[in-house]
Amino acid sequence: MQKLIISFLSYLLLTSVYAEPLSLPKFIDKYCSDCHADGADKGGLDFDKLKYDLKDAASFAKWEQIYDRVLSGEMPPPKKKKQPTKEDLQSFDNALSPNLLKAHTVAKGTVLRRLNRQEYENTLNDMFGTNLMISEMLPEDGRSHEFDNVGEALGMSMGQLQRYIDITEDVINAAVETRPEPPEINERIVNYNHKGYAKHIGKKFKKLEGDTIVRFSGHVWPDGILQSTNMKQDGFFEVEITGYGYQSEKPMIFSASAKGYAAGSPKPHFGYFSFAPNKMSTVKFTGYLHDGIMLKFEPYGINYKGPWLKPKEKFNPNTYKGPGFAVKEVKVRGPIRKEFPSRGHKLLFDGIDREPIKPKYAKDLKNPKYKYKFKINSKDPNSDASVVLNRLAQKAFRTNNPDIKPYLELFKTEVKNGEDFESALKTAVTAVLCSPDFLFMKEEPGELNDFALATRMSYFLNRSMPDDKLFELARAGKLKSAESRKSELKRLMAKPEFDRFIEDFTDAWLNLRDMDFTEPDKTLFPEYAAYLRYSMPKETQLFFKEMIKSNLSVSNIIKSDFVIINDRLAELYKIDGIVGPEFRKVKIPKDSVRGGLISQASVHKVSANGTNTSPVVRGIWILERILGISPPPPPSGISGVEPDIRGAQTLREILDKHRESPSCNSCHTKIDPLGFAMESFSPIGVYRENFRTKKGKGKKITPRTHGSWASYYEELPVDATGQFADGRKFATFNEFRNHLVEDKEQIAKTITKKLLTFATGRDMGFSDRIEIERIVKATAKNDYRLGDIFIEVINSKIFLNK
Repeated sequence: MQKLIISFLSYLLLTSVYAEPLSLPKFIDKYCSDCHADGADKGGLDFDKLKYDLKDAASFAKWEQIYDRVLSGEMPPPKKKKQPTKEDLQSFDNALSPNLLKAHTVAKGTVLRRLNRQEYENTLNDMFGTNLMISEMLPEDGRSHEFDNVGEALGMSMGQLQRYIDITEDVINAAVETRPEPPEINERIVNYNHKGYAKHIGKKFKKLEGDTIVRFSGHVWPDGILQSTNMKQDGFFEVEITGYGYQSEKPMIFSASAKGYAAGSPKPHFGYFSFAPNKMSTVKFTGYLHDGIMLKFEPYGINYKGPWLKPKEKFNPNTYKGPGFAVKEVKVRGPIRKEFPSRGHKLLFDGIDREPIKPKYAKDLKNPKYKYKFKINSKDPNSDASVVLNRLAQKAFRTNNPDIKPYLELFKTEVKNGEDFESALKTAVTAVLCSPDFLFMKEEPGELNDFALATRMSYFLNRSMPDDKLFELARAGKLKSAESRKSELKRLMAKPEFDRFIEDFTDAWLNLRDMDFTEPDKTLFPEYAAYLRYSMPKETQLFFKEMIKSNLSVSNIIKSDFVIINDRLAELYKIDGIVGPEFRKVKIPKDSVRGGLISQASVHKVSANGTNTSPVVRGIWILERILGISPPPPPSGISGVEPDIRGAQTLREILDKHRESPSCNSCHTKIDPLGFAMESFSPIGVYRENFRTKKGKGKKITPRTHGSWASYYEELPVDATGQFADGRKFATFNEFRNHLVEDKEQIAKTITKKLLTFATGRDMGFSDRIEIERIVKATAKNDYRLGDIFIEVINSKIFLNK
């Protein structure tokens, strides 16, 4: 105890905080030392070894945890006879709270936040009008808890800086025009009736009148790639596909994507669409195609090995009675240019006399891939370069008065060394886009200025640099106005770029980024395929967006009277009457297990592996993501809990034994019940009453899943009963959910903290607690509505200050 007293007094002298200096050691000596001092280190805590250095992140975290557990009544354990009085708790609070507050206030203002790789990609593409997959060229960003845009976790290396240089060169080359006028828009009409498919007609395909070809199965060879749709240039193309559902009673669902044969070539996916049954119809969409890739269309839900084929009967497309995917033609038109020259070209060369040099051979003019050479006519190269660099730096550095002197000097040096104007300018531009002022958020500790606020709002809601309207407001000094920020909140949420926020935030908060981390076992879960995989996160994103747009209560995170689904999810959820791949809002019965985020298939997928579910994993998911409570890591030397692959024991039975250990019981009492309720759902979101196994003595199930078969057994029953740490009991998932939705205040606090972390790029800490409580209290009168929380967030002291 003497070490603790000396350490504590030393800290007080260094920080000039005078709050009853002996009350903390006395409190610890009186109520904690039996288990955590003088040789005792229960739970891994030994006050004799714990430093009172709140500038050290690890020490701060430990003391913050001690503070919370004592004031929550968790420590000393209720079973201890010696419990602190109100006066002792107040003394403990008075001694520790001011020091934690001051230490965190100082620390939180020192974090320098780098653009993460998605923000970096968005910014460059938006600035230059390009469509490059830049994030794939960079290493994965570090994470703090679930977020990958927190400054403390975002490092920088020389290797990464080299990648920035390479990427900048690619972006400039893609943006700068190499012809004095765009190539003519190309239109191509193709179909499956070409030499590559001719040999399959009458064997796997059926030819109808004209050039219409019918395929009776998807994702089998020969697949639905159309080789003649390689447009041999990059750009946005309008695509029209005409056909119908042949011999089909319902719409024919199909996917549209593109692929190439070269290793590493892009594989864009444009979505799922449908043809009308037995009636010619046309589907239109716009997608970005790269040179070397070709369109590919695959029907969903049909298989020529289905029930229309008798046992041992050889498939004959001309006599087959099952549904087919009939395609008459595909029309591709483009590239479609939204502007010429590109905004990146204008950014670099507006006001500059850039003259094309005619090619030596006239035939080159007819080659759409021919790249002209240019010469710059400038009477004052330094002045012209200064104008360009200032214009670029204003956008890149997100400020009105950028310092361009170093970059102008670099331009002059390049020219002096023999480089022409354009090459020297590109070198200086590269330096601008690799500078700390571009790669990092320029925020000074304290109250943010208008340009920093514009930057924070834009990267929060649109995940990129401020647009012209935000820059205009920043220049006018209007973003200090709460009403102006509220107006901008509505405007930025109405932009298409707000979908970036929806995707990035749900990926992080709900862990949707790990959708493909595991692959469900095909025998146990034959329902899982590409269409379901596509639909799962889409439902969650659209649901969360609806909560914001309609300003719904956070209680909808737990329970809602509607779902937003397409036909594939309706099939999985056993909801009748939904036809087609379009997502729509659907009212559900009061007793439905669906409704709310926690009953969605995407959540069940990312909180399980491909074969089993774990109450521990799912319990921690609910605790951290929904209730905002991070349980401590398991004690060292304690083995993890694994399911019984024989199916002889449920994980609940194994966990009952695991909790017999005192060191495990305190955490698992909070975690496990939440996970037990979520056991009502399989790893792919199927509501279940029994666990599935590959072998067993239970009921054998052989479902027909879109033309294929797989058998599994229903074995041990699911036991979803449990009890919250506060004593509330539940017997079913719905009862659990009804109890959980009572904790609206805690759920509102969690979503507020998550939004503030995402918006500011730093973890919320001790000094943020009062303001978070204020936000939650301010939204309580209107039932903690999500739209209201957004308004309070952007008007909070936390958002307005660094």
